[in-house]
Amino acid sequence: MAKFKKSRRGGQQAINTASLPDIVFMLLFFFMVSTTMKEVDLKVMIKPAQATELVKLERKELVTFIYVGIPNKAFQSLYGTEPRIQLNDQFATVDDIQSYIAQARDNMRESDQAKMIVSIKADRECPMGIITDIKQALRKAAALKINYSANQKADSN
Repeated sequence: MAKFKKSRRGGQQAINTASLPDIVFMLLFFFMVSTTMKEVDLKVMIKPAQATELVKLERKELVTFIYVGIPNKAFQSLYGTEPRIQLNDQFATVDDIQSYIAQARDNMRESDQAKMIVSIKADRECPMGIITDIKQALRKAAALKINYSANQKADSN
């Protein structure tokens, strides 16, 4: 008589992956909600001035930024080492400020346009002449609420 061997399956049972898509979508949703997008790539180096009397801005969506500083090393061969103005992700001149402000104002709701604040983030070593030129251009663009960005000065007790 022939002997029949009962074949035994070795190993473990397969893992149930039915809930895997739910977990993946839950993680995806979490990261989409909790991350913030980087608004601007800085092409200028900024070491902000230090101040003792600072006020935090309440509504950041009303703030339009103008960056002033020496171009980063990657851009110094093209733009030199003199302080430059950066609007959004591009280098600009003082003449471009009025159209930049008009465009930023158009992107806001009509009720918020009068509350628009222009924040100047300038390097502490930046010449005051550039800041004065920017302020004159902002006056022509009717952007009269100006904020200067600074870091909190450390107490030396």
